[in-house]
Amino acid sequence: MNQLRNKPYADLREYLKVLEQHGKLKRISKAVDKDWEIAAVGRVNFQSIPDEQRCALLFENVQGFDIPVTFGLLGGSRSIYSLALQSNGIDDIADAWTRALRQPIPPVEERDGPVHEEVHLGEAANLLSLPVPTWTVEHDPGPYLTAPFVITKDPETGVQNIGTYRCQIKGPRKIGLFIAHVQHGRNHVEMHNQLGRPTPVAIALGTDPSIGLCSVAKIPYGVDELAVAGALRGEPVPVVRAKTVDLMVPATAEIVIEGFIRKNELEWEGPFGEFTGYMGPHSESYVLDVTAITHRHQPIFQAFLSQMPPSESSTIRGFGREAAIRRHLLDLKLPVKDVHLLHAGGATGYLAISIKKQYVGQAQQVMFGAWAVDPTLGKFTVIVDDDIDVRDPFMINWALSFRVQPQKDILIAPNTSAGRLDPSQAAEEVPQLDPSRVTSSKIGIDATKKHKFPPIALPPAEHLQRVRTNWKEYGF
Repeated sequence: MNQLRNKPYADLREYLKVLEQHGKLKRISKAVDKDWEIAAVGRVNFQSIPDEQRCALLFENVQGFDIPVTFGLLGGSRSIYSLALQSNGIDDIADAWTRALRQPIPPVEERDGPVHEEVHLGEAANLLSLPVPTWTVEHDPGPYLTAPFVITKDPETGVQNIGTYRCQIKGPRKIGLFIAHVQHGRNHVEMHNQLGRPTPVAIALGTDPSIGLCSVAKIPYGVDELAVAGALRGEPVPVVRAKTVDLMVPATAEIVIEGFIRKNELEWEGPFGEFTGYMGPHSESYVLDVTAITHRHQPIFQAFLSQMPPSESSTIRGFGREAAIRRHLLDLKLPVKDVHLLHAGGATGYLAISIKKQYVGQAQQVMFGAWAVDPTLGKFTVIVDDDIDVRDPFMINWALSFRVQPQKDILIAPNTSAGRLDPSQAAEEVPQLDPSRVTSSKIGIDATKKHKFPPIALPPAEHLQRVRTNWKEYGF
């Protein structure tokens, strides 16, 4: 077990200190403009710095605001994700999620907490006081919350849900809230609509990382994400009662926005730059009227960098999804070595799995097993031998080039579930519920060796290792 496991992060601020101690936090003191500069710096950071060297960013001087902005805290890189989860690599990532889902630890209510150090009610609750960036300049209609941990409650069972849904700032006390049809939060809103009443909502910004990881994960309906977060961190999440809605919120959150979604009312929201690298379509979405904003003294505003991959959102989604697929395949006793959803596919469209193949047809068995976990993932699924590093695109392409005979090794599966927001499914003007957006197809490629291959044309491994050990002696 990781040495951090017995000491969970108390809050976002303690986690920032740990990131800095590990050299994984970059403080930017230069004055920056939230309406274009923060997004541009983040994009250059993700595009030009390799994953293993990438840091989370903390913008300490946002023009016109006294609140710093930070992102990359959960999915800046693989090592950052491991620090957020307090894990020791891919095996521990999968095991940590499995334990947390099987043995959730319910949150514990406290009388008060840091998130209520400052309380702004009614007209004093001004969203424009927050440094919310504009992420896709010239295309997004305005600033968006990209790391909102949106809390709703099942009106029948009383069980809360936390999900991350895009939130367009439309005014000082108005948010356009898009929740897709497959999301649990939408179930809650529709249940309240049927009861003829508005839906209470709380949006937490800047929390202990376990809460954010659960907010973006696929937790079974009826399981409180705060309880799963408690299991991930090893002790209950402290919560306090919100000021104007009947919901429990993380006591140590930096900021909480409270309000009600209008009953049976929709309004145009979007478009928004999505994880596919394209603009997601505008949509008739919910309208949230803000009733309160509470926050800590000198709060920190947390966001996710999404849009064109590689991005923080693709990194976060990828690790959680990879762990779920790997665990399922291992439960089926399949000889899986590693599972990777490539960044280029937004951790959705391109799946690679390495196996130690035991018999003919096993690659196809792995494909169908992976698709069963989430049928929207892996539009392109490639199965390779265990000598191929699925996290190295060059190695995957090498296997595709020389271990595949297309007429024998490619499987096309028609009428499968479509990847959400995939722009290749239908034109932008096609309605969201059109069948062409609901169904798609998949390609499975068996890129394993089917017979005895010639030896690989490389120097012996021990020679290569000897050279790497003495690399500087060669003048490099």
